[in-house]
Amino acid sequence: MAWWQWLIDAAGVLLLLVVLYAAALVVRRRVLSRHGGTFELSHRVRPHGDGRGWVLGLGRYSGEELEWFRVFSLAPRPRRTWAREALSYDGSREALAAERMSLYPDHVVMRCQTRDGEVELAMSTASLTGFQAWLEARPPGTDWNR
Repeated sequence: MAWWQWLIDAAGVLLLLVVLYAAALVVRRRVLSRHGGTFELSHRVRPHGDGRGWVLGLGRYSGEELEWFRVFSLAPRPRRTWAREALSYDGSREALAAERMSLYPDHVVMRCQTRDGEVELAMSTASLTGFQAWLEARPPGTDWNR
């Protein structure tokens, strides 16, 4: 077999792997969205920096928890999980110029406090309204004075 035939075979295998990866991402997103309550949610994994550290993701409400999945991962389990009783909303702001390149269009950045410290998330304004309603819909007996 000539060298160019090996090259064509390698390119074909690489293309097949890319198509399979893309199909797996679509199937994973459909499976995650199957039960509803999912939305586009970015998480700032490195909070210190000039607009850097954002990772695109998908958020899902699962009972008393907010789960975060990376967009380009095939993992079936969430990468991060925040319990509703340990999460409090501190406010939101528009994305900075450097952040606009890393986030979905028209997403706002919001700050939340957890037991582990501050968390920055980015979502659309409609998703932010739903997030605030989810936080306020805590079960009876919750300490509202936090």
